Amino acid sequence: MSKGWRWAVLLLPLLAFIVLVGFLLRGLFSDPTELSSALVGKPVPQFSVPDLYQPEQQHTQAILQGQPMLLNVWATWCPTCRAEHAYLNKLAAEGVAIVGLNYKDDSRDKAVNWLNTLGDPYTVNLFDANGSVALEFGVYGAPETFLIDAQGQIRYRHVGDVNERVWRGELGERYRSLMQEFNATAEGTDS
Repeated sequence: MSKGWRWAVLLLPLLAFIVLVGFLLRGLFSDPTELSSALVGKPVPQFSVPDLYQPEQQHTQAILQGQPMLLNVWATWCPTCRAEHAYLNKLAAEGVAIVGLNYKDDSRDKAVNWLNTLGDPYTVNLFDANGSVALEFGVYGAPETFLIDAQGQIRYRHVGDVNERVWRGELGERYRSLMQEFNATAEGTDS
């Protein structure tokens, strides 16, 4: 074996190690709540699911139109959903429209009891027992929250709990901006 070839054999593991370290460092310093969504800027997916409280009533994607709102994916088995719930109640009391998507709960009664106990911040509750609607939205797990404009387009996706820090940051700012656009459009059509 020539001398040059031996150096290449020795440097190859070092080069592979440097590439691996770079890849791992990139992941270490990335924000896990910043998951891109192929649906941002696109209409909400089509769906038809029952209402949580009234199973005979079906809701379609049309429920996510008419005004800016949040679609919050939650479940009773999700401890982070419980942690964010009080803050969602606060936002709802301040007039933020929130639609709930109950995700993969094995019992409708358990979900209804949970809302009766902790309060119900949702204007509408969708029951997604098998997770098919959440799958269409690209949900990885609960909680996830989508910001949807008045035309039913997804404008932003937040993975993790909605809390005061998150709301004061990008999510609340984006919601207020959409509300300003919506109100300006409504005033323009009233004239």
